Amino acid sequence: MGKRLKVASNGPLLLFLLFLLFLLQPVAATASSGGGGGPDDPAAGWDHLFHEMLIDITVIGLVFALVTLYLMVKYRRKEPGQQGTPVRLSRGAMLGWALIPAFAFMADDFYLALKGWDLFNDYRNVPEESYEVKLESRLWNWSFTYPNGVQTMDELRVPEGKPVVLRMTSADVVHSLFLPDFRVKEDSMPGRITYLWFYPKNRGEYVFTCAEYCGLLHSNMKGKLIVMPAEDFFAWLEEEAKIKGG
Repeated sequence: MGKRLKVASNGPLLLFLLFLLFLLQPVAATASSGGGGGPDDPAAGWDHLFHEMLIDITVIGLVFALVTLYLMVKYRRKEPGQQGTPVRLSRGAMLGWALIPAFAFMADDFYLALKGWDLFNDYRNVPEESYEVKLESRLWNWSFTYPNGVQTMDELRVPEGKPVVLRMTSADVVHSLFLPDFRVKEDSMPGRITYLWFYPKNRGEYVFTCAEYCGLLHSNMKGKLIVMPAEDFFAWLEEEAKIKGG
């Protein structure tokens, strides 16, 4: 019959590693911010939060890898047929092993959740100087109406350097406008007015699409966002108003 290897608990060392994990997660996330102050637009805020999440996951992964490597080396079989004998834990040790790791990981989850909630609340506050455009979605296109009555289909032009808010509704079913480059998405629904705002800082062309399955041609329900210099945008808007007005 093979020899039996008594397995020591090494509780203090592993508890120290878990405590170190608890301390490092918020510190690493704070270090990723690159300075104080909140984001000035939704895209920067969501990118920052995602960066924090990646750092936390990396720290968790490294701690788990180190603990696993330590246990594999410490309790490896040294002779053929050798068997381990688990140590009986006291009630306090059992509670400690159950509650301390749970507290460490739940604290990290709550930390990220609260930061995400703060960001969401900030995002729902539309800047006072925002330029407003009305949007009506329907199967399977997007209709935009500007303050002077100009309408476009599947193409949204906005001025560079000015926050833009879309007041949205739907003529038929639930749709969801998604602007991936600006990290924002919001549903448009029949009988309700919802809103979405974003900050187009850089001129160029971007894609938006429907992110809520809405039928046969859902995958083709997309459009183009064009960010223009402010003077060019208002000149285009005035010209379009003259053309539509005859």
